[in-house]
Amino acid sequence: MKFSIITVCYNSEKTIRETIESLFSQRYSKIEFILIDGMSTDNTMKIVNEYKEKFNVVISEKDCGMYDALNKGISAATGDIIGILNSDDTFADKNVIEVLANEFTLNHHVDALIGDVAFIKNDKIIRYFSARNWNVKYFKFGMMPPHPTFYCKRDLFVKYGYYNKNFRIAGDFELLLRFLFVYRINYKHIPLQMVEMKLGGLSTKGMKSLLTINKEIILAFKLNSLTTNYFYLSARYIFKVFQFLFNK
Repeated sequence: MKFSIITVCYNSEKTIRETIESLFSQRYSKIEFILIDGMSTDNTMKIVNEYKEKFNVVISEKDCGMYDALNKGISAATGDIIGILNSDDTFADKNVIEVLANEFTLNHHVDALIGDVAFIKNDKIIRYFSARNWNVKYFKFGMMPPHPTFYCKRDLFVKYGYYNKNFRIAGDFELLLRFLFVYRINYKHIPLQMVEMKLGGLSTKGMKSLLTINKEIILAFKLNSLTTNYFYLSARYIFKVFQFLFNK
């Protein structure tokens, strides 16, 4: 079983080396490494080029945002399973992909696996997001499973579509809503901390981002002929408070 892991980046010189080292530390051997850069203007590509021979695909060109870049990576992928490691994230340990490969092998009917993610600040876990008790009905409240831990069969993108590149922040929410709720793909949660994610990403920056993501979540529902409202969406902030208070 072959995995394609996609990393997209733009001006990520402060974090990209740690992400790359984490990618190449995985012990599982059948991994295709794909990096899509949005024509960075800092030293990102200089760092990437130090490892270029280890990547299967490296593309550095202008794009229309993160989801356009992810789509380029998916189009270039040849693996059976596709996953994403963001340019400021790292795997929790060296065995993550090996564990996923074993799970997919044992569960042939499963289309996707979803694990857990730890949010890191100053090298400390300050929030832990487990999908153990997550349910598709929580989409209505703006709560999706942790996207960085979503690994799925590549043919799902052919069947059900790629990321909608018109979204700026909530394109991952829309895709998971479409795959998990609209098309009801078979997924399984595994009790594994897969990723360490640094706080301060595109969807966690200030009030303006909060307003944008709420508007885009409403749009995601409309595009899929579903409904929610801002009152329901407010519930997810209470959920996040519990994640901060109870890290595990």
